[in-house]
Amino acid sequence: MKQGGNELSKGKKIALIIAGIITVLVIGTIGLAAKIYSDISRTAAKTYETVERQQPAETKREVAADLKKKESFSILLMGIDTGTDGRVDQGRSDTMMVATVNAEDNQTTIVSIPRDTYTEIVGYGTEDKINHAYAFGGAAMSMDTVEKMLDIPIDHYVSINMEGLKELVDAVGGISVSNTLEFTQDDYTFKVGKVDLDGDQALSYSRMRYEDPNGDYGRQERQRKIVDAIVRKMLTMSGVSQYQGVLDTLSEHMKTDLSFDDLKTIALDYRSALGAVKQDQLKGEGFMQDGVSYQGINAEELQRVQTELKEQLGLAE
Repeated sequence: MKQGGNELSKGKKIALIIAGIITVLVIGTIGLAAKIYSDISRTAAKTYETVERQQPAETKREVAADLKKKESFSILLMGIDTGTDGRVDQGRSDTMMVATVNAEDNQTTIVSIPRDTYTEIVGYGTEDKINHAYAFGGAAMSMDTVEKMLDIPIDHYVSINMEGLKELVDAVGGISVSNTLEFTQDDYTFKVGKVDLDGDQALSYSRMRYEDPNGDYGRQERQRKIVDAIVRKMLTMSGVSQYQGVLDTLSEHMKTDLSFDDLKTIALDYRSALGAVKQDQLKGEGFMQDGVSYQGINAEELQRVQTELKEQLGLAE
């Protein structure tokens, strides 16, 4: 009996030790989750910046998109050409993409807009390159201008400067892209095939357009590859040190009118849609006016993209 009692006592001790380890792990996990939640909340507060628009998105529909009801919505994504080479001015939207997110169809559609697109700059009383809208009136004027051109509501925006793009690539530990054109930019040579990029290399990779037979369209394709690679890398990250670097970069270089609650809702309720991305390109033809090069979008091409995005937003007639 004594021996059996000792074995039982040992069994209880082992069980208690295991239970203790599990408890510590659970508490540690909860604590880590709480820290991550707190850090993301602080980052969201730093990046949050509202806009005052002349042409609010709800004028394109009866009421604004309700994220809590999982309604389809749109975001204007902009890469701003400041933050590198000592540039500190307002800058222009070097990259412009419109993303529509449809939870019902589990589909995200991203359309790239040529930065030299000739269009009306809403609120400025002129026609000019579309990327000048940001220089004239920031995110609000860019949203109004894109909204009028594409004839869809632009619900939200996200902007990040070029220095932020470089730091974000480094924060995720570098990225890999599939390169289809060999070229040299900023003393870096990019071979055809799989290319590994750090932040500086990614910035150079995204800049080149003069050696590309597709011009700015080729550059936009490379930028989409970089964005896609960053997102995919972020989804595989684990550990505080990795995610903290991403949050630090975003808090310093990104701005958005999406609140922390909005971001939580999107992350939880639109996850499947964000995982299925269709990419498209608004294409124009180059022309010169007063010695300046522009991209003109013909009516048929504009109609094609407008219809595609309206269908994704549930606004097609």
